[in-house]
Amino acid sequence: MNKALLGKKIGMTQIFDEKGKIIPVTAIEVGPCTVTQIKTVEQDGYTAVQLGFGDVKETKLNKPELGKFSKAKLAPKKHLREFRVDTVEGINVGDELKADVFAAGDKVDIQGTSKGKGFQGVIKRHGQSRGPMGHGSMYHRRPGSMGPTSTPGRVFPGKKLPGHMGCETITIQNLEVIKVDLDKNVILVKGSVPGAKGSILKIKSSVKA
Repeated sequence: MNKALLGKKIGMTQIFDEKGKIIPVTAIEVGPCTVTQIKTVEQDGYTAVQLGFGDVKETKLNKPELGKFSKAKLAPKKHLREFRVDTVEGINVGDELKADVFAAGDKVDIQGTSKGKGFQGVIKRHGQSRGPMGHGSMYHRRPGSMGPTSTPGRVFPGKKLPGHMGCETITIQNLEVIKVDLDKNVILVKGSVPGAKGSILKIKSSVKA
């Protein structure tokens, strides 16, 4: 199958390579992940594997969620994510996946939810320039003219205006796995990944295995 795991962002740090060069890395706790469901073309119309990550008390789940785990005879998991795969051959419900799924040098795509920044203006949200800061300007950080007047009498869709910023699903592609710590189930990935510390990430190989 395609290499895939669920993980939790621990934070960023830096390490040194053999030549003493600093490499900025993100530490991600990956697993152990449990295969909670297998979807096939015959039954579901497509092929996918659902992974569970993080233990949770039974009192935190509702009856349908508990029924899913009890039917599969698995311990309840807090986070569930689905990964499309080419084949489910050799994969069984209950299989446990750990950090050794990946190795140093692998290229991965990481998906997460970016940090929420609330309601922001056009300067922070879109990188627009401010107006003159003199006392008589009366125009500093506003979005500017809307453009159309009586014809067509509306603002065209897609105009860059103030609004909600952040909390978007972001995927960073082709990040390199620098190191894999099997004892702590942690991988170090070169560069930054979306989300705040403690956020859940979907990690899959950039190249099909």
